[in-house]
Amino acid sequence: MVETAEYTVLRGDGEYEIRRYPSMLVATVGDAPSRFSVLFKYITGANRSRSKIAMTSPVITSTEIAMTSPVFSDSGSMSFMVPSEYDAETVPEPTDGRVAISKVPERVVATVRFKGFAWKESVRRQTERLLGWLESEGIEPKGAPFLMQYNPPYVPGFLRRNEVGVEIEYP
Repeated sequence: MVETAEYTVLRGDGEYEIRRYPSMLVATVGDAPSRFSVLFKYITGANRSRSKIAMTSPVITSTEIAMTSPVFSDSGSMSFMVPSEYDAETVPEPTDGRVAISKVPERVVATVRFKGFAWKESVRRQTERLLGWLESEGIEPKGAPFLMQYNPPYVPGFLRRNEVGVEIEYP
């Protein structure tokens, strides 16, 4: 069983949710053509202690998105949530300088869930939907939207869980 990021739903509205996520450690690779393989090597033992680290979900991909006209580019970062058994002192130290371990503080995130493969066009449409919903609710995004993918690559599209999220200010 894969550990999944915990959250509390503060508000639900059909496919949309507003969630509070506790702080968490993440392993992140910035804008690099082989982001996934660099992170995969890290969790399969390319770290100072040569420890295998359990896979978690979601895989979080940030992308550069113009807020007024959501257009995805190939740049951004990819992050794996570090399993909760680790803290800042015990997480294995990466041997590849492209992997950074950081703590994401507690935050409130608005999300929209969708099935299928996370092709750029479908992610762009879902981002537009989420931002449109937030605007209609009078809620301001606090950062750039990001993609969360919950399934391994071999899961068929109709069974895949994906979400677009964006941090927001929420009372």
